[in-house]
Amino acid sequence: MKFVVGARFWGLGVCSANSNKKKAEPWGPTKQFVQDLSARKNEPGWMTDIRVQALSFFQKLAMPAWGPDLSQLDAHDIQYYVQPPIAQTRSWEDIPVKIKSTFDYLGLPHAEREFLAGLGVQYESEMLYKSLRQEWASCGVIFVDTDTGLAEYPELFKKYFGSLVPAHDNKFTALNTALWSGGSFVYVPAGVALDKPLQAYFRIEAERMGQFERTLILVEDGASIHYVEGCSAPIYRTQSLHCGVVELIAQKNARVRYTTIQNWSTNVYNLVTKRALAHENAIVEWIDGNIGSAVTMKYPSVVLQERGARASLLSLSFASAGQQQDTGGAMIHRAPDTHSFMLSKAISKQGGRSTFRGKIMVEKGATGVSARSQCDALLLDGQSHTAAIPVVRVAEKKCSVGHEGSVSALDSAQLFYLMSRGLNKQRAYSMMVNGFVHACLSQIPSEYAIELQLLLEREMEGL
Repeated sequence: MKFVVGARFWGLGVCSANSNKKKAEPWGPTKQFVQDLSARKNEPGWMTDIRVQALSFFQKLAMPAWGPDLSQLDAHDIQYYVQPPIAQTRSWEDIPVKIKSTFDYLGLPHAEREFLAGLGVQYESEMLYKSLRQEWASCGVIFVDTDTGLAEYPELFKKYFGSLVPAHDNKFTALNTALWSGGSFVYVPAGVALDKPLQAYFRIEAERMGQFERTLILVEDGASIHYVEGCSAPIYRTQSLHCGVVELIAQKNARVRYTTIQNWSTNVYNLVTKRALAHENAIVEWIDGNIGSAVTMKYPSVVLQERGARASLLSLSFASAGQQQDTGGAMIHRAPDTHSFMLSKAISKQGGRSTFRGKIMVEKGATGVSARSQCDALLLDGQSHTAAIPVVRVAEKKCSVGHEGSVSALDSAQLFYLMSRGLNKQRAYSMMVNGFVHACLSQIPSEYAIELQLLLEREMEGL
């Protein structure tokens, strides 16, 4: 397959079905496959209809005509559904030793015991493990896999599923809606403030795997939550596809923080859509750490729907040899006195490519808005590349909107100084990189900041 890559900026709209002059060979699941998947999960008819309609959108929509080159993604050979070896369990002892050893190495059982309110683990296409501390379950908090959320809370599910990310939003949201399996369904009742994070971990183990989890988070008035997402996969010669969708609704005075620590292997195409809706005086915070993958296209966005809503995005990406990190975010201001801030830190080495796409929109009537984006890029050598593509659209005079950016290389004088004090070259590089990303790491709970810092140090190997 060969798809034309242009300069069009992503947005909240639909990709045109005619954006490619040469029609690519069709690929994707069949209608029968989608219907069989829905039947296998015992879903209601209305969900089956949504899946089938989404497949129709997928078949009509074109591949993105902007951003990274996706021509090496051999999607004809993707496994669209892989069943884990056992059913979902609440006990680590029920998980096969070969699989459990991976989770032990990642420290998930320890994290659950020490500092998590709940933990979910997805293996291939389904959630393998799910738990929630009783103290939060007794407060009415719901933390289940998305399939269970559909089965046990159909009214909530039907009301909000696809409300922020409709199937026709783009080709990959259509594919996710047709094939979604697993993910998290979270509901936090009014006034409940979780003092420990909920974590979900997504693991791709099979070769030529497509993972299509769907996450839906509903946070009622005055409630607060921190949701943490981790991702990883082994390295194969063939490509895998991670195509997730996240919808997050923060009601009046709610506070939601969504942290991602991504460490995909370099054969994974990570093409996801994440969107939040912030009501009156709500606060939504995205913290996004992107390491690994062949290609990442990820732009968490927030629609600031009502007066006083606030949103922030802290994005950190690392692109090494053969990798493209195309990241950023969007802030859509629809109401007065709303505020947003985006900060991106991008690092490139050995020919890696990093791109920041930041979008700020202020709609008519949204007076008193304050919005700012900042992107800083660090190049570790002369072969690497970086770009910033900011878009600012303002339809109201009474507001303050700005963007700034910088590109720099590691200071050879600073490097010499550190090495003259006894540090080897790799350690000196690591210290300088850690200083560059400090603004992001300081916003993450220490357990996850340490993990992200270790991942960055591992990327320094070989310099």
